[in-house]
Amino acid sequence: MVCLSFTSLLALVLWASLGAAFPHNALKKSCSLSKYQHPAPHERKAVQEMKQHFEDMLLPKRKCIKLFHRKLNPAELSVPDRMMLVEAELNLTIAMLGLPADPSFSGTRQQPMAFLTQAREDLRHCMATEAPSHQPSRKLRHWLQKLQTAKEMETTSCLEASAIIYVFEVLKDLQCVALREQCT
Repeated sequence: MVCLSFTSLLALVLWASLGAAFPHNALKKSCSLSKYQHPAPHERKAVQEMKQHFEDMLLPKRKCIKLFHRKLNPAELSVPDRMMLVEAELNLTIAMLGLPADPSFSGTRQQPMAFLTQAREDLRHCMATEAPSHQPSRKLRHWLQKLQTAKEMETTSCLEASAIIYVFEVLKDLQCVALREQCT
C-alpha cells in the first residue's frame, strides 16, 4: 500500500514538474493557415449568399471609393506583410458585418462573420508567433494609410458596401497568406 502511494506521489510530482517545464501556452497549436488555402465549399457558399443578398438590398448603387482596387499585389509582398494586409482587410470586413442590419441580412451574415472572425484569430496567432515585431514595408504602409484615411473620410454605408462587395478579394488575399511562398 505504501509502495503504491509512493508511486502515485512520484507520478504526480513528475507530471507537475513537466507541466512547469512545458507551459500550457507552449503546447498550443502551431501556426497553421492551411485550411484557408481552399476554404470549404459551404463557407464559400455562405459568403456568396451573403454578398448576393447584400447586393440585392442595394437599391441605389452607391458610388464609393474602391478600397480593394489597389496596385498592391499581395503575392509581391513578404509573408509578414501579407499577414498585416489581410488582418487589416479582415478587421474592416468584420467591423462592417457587425453593424446593425436589416433582419433578413443579419441571419445571412452570421456564418461568414464567424468564418472570417476565426480566420482573423488564426492569422493573429501566426503573426504573434512568426513575426511579432514586423514593420510593414513602404508599399504596405502606403495602403494602410489609405485605408485609415478612407475609414475617417467615407461614410459607414460606403465602407460597408466596399467590405461586403469585395469580400472575395479578402478571401483571395487570405488564401495567398495561407499559401505562403507558393502564392503567385
